[in-house]
Amino acid sequence: MKKLKLFTSGIALCAASMAFANDDLIAQMENSSQWAIQTGDYKNQRYSQLDQINAENVGDLQVAWTFSTGVLRGHEGSPLVIGDVMYVHTPFPNIVYALDLKNEGKIIWKYEPKQDPDVIPVMCCDTVNRGVAYADGKIFLHQADTKVVALNAETGAVEWEAQNGDPAIGETNTATVLPIKDKVIVGISGGEFGVRGHTTAYDMATGELVWRAYSMGPDSDILADPENTTHLGTPVGADSGTNTWEGDQWMIGGGTTWGWYSADLDENLFYYGTGNPSTWNPAQRPGDNRWSMTVMARDIDTGMAKWFYQMTPHDEWDYDGVNEMILSEQEIDGEERKLLTHFDRNGLAYTMDRVSGELLVAEKYDPVVNWTTGVDMDPNSETYGRPAVVAQYSTAQNGEDVNTTGICPAALGTKDQQPAAYSPKTEMFYVPTNHVCMDYEPFRVSYTAGQPYVGATLSMYPAPDSHGGMGNFIAWDNINGEIKWSIPEKFSVWSGALATAGDIVFYGTLEGHLKAVHADTGEELYRFKTPSGIIGNVMTYESDGRQYVGILSGVGGWAGIGLAAGLTNPNDGLGAVGGYAALSDYTALGGQLTVFALPN
Repeated sequence: MKKLKLFTSGIALCAASMAFANDDLIAQMENSSQWAIQTGDYKNQRYSQLDQINAENVGDLQVAWTFSTGVLRGHEGSPLVIGDVMYVHTPFPNIVYALDLKNEGKIIWKYEPKQDPDVIPVMCCDTVNRGVAYADGKIFLHQADTKVVALNAETGAVEWEAQNGDPAIGETNTATVLPIKDKVIVGISGGEFGVRGHTTAYDMATGELVWRAYSMGPDSDILADPENTTHLGTPVGADSGTNTWEGDQWMIGGGTTWGWYSADLDENLFYYGTGNPSTWNPAQRPGDNRWSMTVMARDIDTGMAKWFYQMTPHDEWDYDGVNEMILSEQEIDGEERKLLTHFDRNGLAYTMDRVSGELLVAEKYDPVVNWTTGVDMDPNSETYGRPAVVAQYSTAQNGEDVNTTGICPAALGTKDQQPAAYSPKTEMFYVPTNHVCMDYEPFRVSYTAGQPYVGATLSMYPAPDSHGGMGNFIAWDNINGEIKWSIPEKFSVWSGALATAGDIVFYGTLEGHLKAVHADTGEELYRFKTPSGIIGNVMTYESDGRQYVGILSGVGGWAGIGLAAGLTNPNDGLGAVGGYAALSDYTALGGQLTVFALPN
């Protein structure tokens, strides 16, 4: 039996060095009555110490209050709660509301940016936004048009703005930001438009650009030290960001950074993943295409890379690597390790030492994954850390204009960005997954700035010979690399999970149900049908001694793009429209926050 250690959050470990970080945000995150950052804490655990709502009484939950956002399309992310104020965001046009929790959710202020609607067709996979961030008395919004805005948390007044990208060349934003120390770290979207991905740090007080790290390019661009930046323990060497590309293809190489960010303040490192290489036609970009599809560990102050790990070299299936990195401290072979666990779109769950970048576990977290037989785990092997590709499902080996059928998972992955949760109480990860396969036909495409640069036609469908649905919600053991229990769902589980000290786990479904299950067994304890499909992330907070659970509903995102954008051609939405056509029988568009509590 593993020794149980409750590491409630990364911030508790660095309390002695609070002057070294942002004191205000750290204090807010340490208070379990608040929900001060989208990910719950710097470790991305999405775990709450609140236990007033627990496995014994969660079945009694009732709707406490609701709030209409006034916006349709996909509502990802979650509200924040700081003190007695809740901050709610919307998809494009990215409205932000500050609501008074002491006065029936009265609107304290509303910020509505004036964005050019021409950015909408440039956004991949709906007009979603994954939420605002808080630090230093400011609310940070990264708009669809890539403008980063710092708002006064009390008044909503703009304190500074910074333009992070250019929508005219396909650069947009769908992600939240990471406020840490004296910086705000942001990514970029646009891999389907030939954007070269980058991560950028802005000064939290002024909005001044501090550093920028590209995903591929010369060493000076990717902020890598040829001798000290490592890949699986080996120095990356000179020109690692260009020498696995043909010619100057790296300049439009993708590797965008629109996922979630985590951090370890003790190590002064933050972690994130890079997306697919451009184009989706692998024949047009021979080589490993480094550093797309890569887990990155970087210095918070300088952006300099400590280590990389490329999960899917020469990606042939659009398996973006941007999903969250969840940090934990757990025992392996009797030794406590600082771990990083990542559920990749490619269907493999990775457990790594987050200090050294050592690869410890790489296993399939959906049994239907078939494009690979697994990862070479022999450190002495020439192919150490690489997945072995099955020729039948290789779009590169089958060639251009050939429809490769039956690939599992589909391009949207065994899990997309919808974040998993980790409970230090059970030492299990709770993972919303897609149970979807695809046919994939690559074709030659030319690059024009600001125009789609995809180069593949897809169709998606439920995994054959399975339970008939398109999703599972699973509990995962990251040390042994195995599923502990699994709940089949009719559609992909596109909602972020929440685990609590009350022995329950919450998640939402595309039909619109908020569900609560037992953390140990997966037994369903509660469900409630909200007005629209859920692709938001469950959060919890406490006010006046009463625990609340909140969720944004509003169907959309990649899985719901047909409904969100009114598309009917099965191949539209990069293949998702046909795969999720039945979703319209179960839900409709809407934008609402629903907040639950136990009866008084």
